[in-house]
Amino acid sequence: MSAVTATERVSATGAWREGDPPGHRRWFTTDRPLPLEAGGELPGVRLAFETWGRLAPDASNAVLVLHALTGDSHVAGPAGPGHPTPGWWEPLVGPGRPLDTDRWFVVAPNVLGGCQGSTGPSSARPDGRRAWGGAFPFLTQRDQVAAEAALADALGIDRWALVAGGSMGGMRAVEWAAAYPERIGALLLLATTGAASAEQIAWAGIQLRAIRTDPNWRGGDYHDAARGPHTGLGLARRLAHVTYRSEPELATRFGRAPQGAEHPWRGGRYQVDSYLDHHAEKLVRRFDAASYVVLTEAMNAHDTGRSRGGLRSALARVTAPTLVAGVDSDRLYPLDQQHELAAAIPGADRTRVVESPYGHDGFLIETEQVGALVTELLG
Repeated sequence: MSAVTATERVSATGAWREGDPPGHRRWFTTDRPLPLEAGGELPGVRLAFETWGRLAPDASNAVLVLHALTGDSHVAGPAGPGHPTPGWWEPLVGPGRPLDTDRWFVVAPNVLGGCQGSTGPSSARPDGRRAWGGAFPFLTQRDQVAAEAALADALGIDRWALVAGGSMGGMRAVEWAAAYPERIGALLLLATTGAASAEQIAWAGIQLRAIRTDPNWRGGDYHDAARGPHTGLGLARRLAHVTYRSEPELATRFGRAPQGAEHPWRGGRYQVDSYLDHHAEKLVRRFDAASYVVLTEAMNAHDTGRSRGGLRSALARVTAPTLVAGVDSDRLYPLDQQHELAAAIPGADRTRVVESPYGHDGFLIETEQVGALVTELLG
């Protein structure tokens, strides 16, 4: 671990670092290096994860929940030491909720390459001298799922009763189903795709450029510096957040109104500018720019059909009963992508549509509708 002070660590990155409060996290470390799809291997892989409920003696009640790009393992529970934000799917997990923890054992890992306790660019290299930074290897969704499969093995879970994920989490859920069909009892895919589209790659590429052109990026080796690439990460978040919401929602909420007494003609902001500034500042405080880069590149590389004879051939491998759902106002992962998944997965009958004015973020916000889908799958 580096000898920099806690204040310096926080100013350079919002990542969880050794010595920070663990919160409700547990950890799993692989006993061997992880081979990577792009070549080479990653030594000393560790995943942070959280659990709710109790695993049945026959391990038949395990549910895997997979988070989106800037999510983490904290699916349910309050903000507090070790957890900068409340649970991102709080209404779904707990006694009497759709993922009833009196019945189900819910597991949520922080994705490999992330920054909330799992091995990623902000983690120490195997020699312990400094963070991986820009030397962290290229990851794909398959690498991340392979690490999660090792976690399942360590927990004694041969088969998940349900694998559920939205957005980037949905990408990993699709990959789970294609790579390990025999290990999945049911599948819930939300606002996601079987392969990243050119437009999704384009939006992501602009965000990557914003981070990498920040003078404080330093090739990814900024974790021991006094300041990280906060400007670039903030710009990336502003752009991403516009794609996460819908135009009608932004028009209704903000219109052309200025922010308070600020005058946009005289250097002030519109309300929508202030809204994006707020989300950028929040992310900078709780996330790591290099993890954002690694995870975004993994999303751009997402193609379930790669080396499997194409997407339809890969999806034909899925054996689990499947619900595919999209958000009717989602302009980043439009319904056509969910229709493609539902048409090609043998156990999926049709696309369910989540009605929401909130765009892509509807899969996080419309928890009552999402909860009904969970209940339909699990009974």
